[in-house]
Amino acid sequence: MDWEAYEDKGLVRKSAPDKELMKSLLKMSENKLEFLSRQTIDEKSASLILTLYYEALREVCEALASLKGFKIYSHEAITQFLKRNLSEDAASAIFDRYRKLRNGVNYYSRAVSSEETIKASTEIPALIARLKEKYFKSL
Repeated sequence: MDWEAYEDKGLVRKSAPDKELMKSLLKMSENKLEFLSRQTIDEKSASLILTLYYEALREVCEALASLKGFKIYSHEAITQFLKRNLSEDAASAIFDRYRKLRNGVNYYSRAVSSEETIKASTEIPALIARLKEKYFKSL
């Protein structure tokens, strides 16, 4: 589905940028990353930890959407937002990849390997840091 289809279906709407919401989302993301940095990734914890890394990334993306004047009600639409509205093709691909893995865990009880989560433990914080540096320097 493209960006316009999300708008037509009401899954994306224009809104005023909300600085307090942005700060709150960024703080929640930071809290998750801090918590995750103290966790041990093994086969039992990998799926749970991956979902938390994804949520930390999603919160930053929702803060970005607010910054740009959008409220997004679909995780899938975030992929299009990053690509279409920010020209962040690489970030869009990374987000979508982890969205699909997280959906597999949450909706289909698919386990994620510890190797996959170890990759996420470096890739997602690096992406979050880059996005925050680029878009939220002044907050």
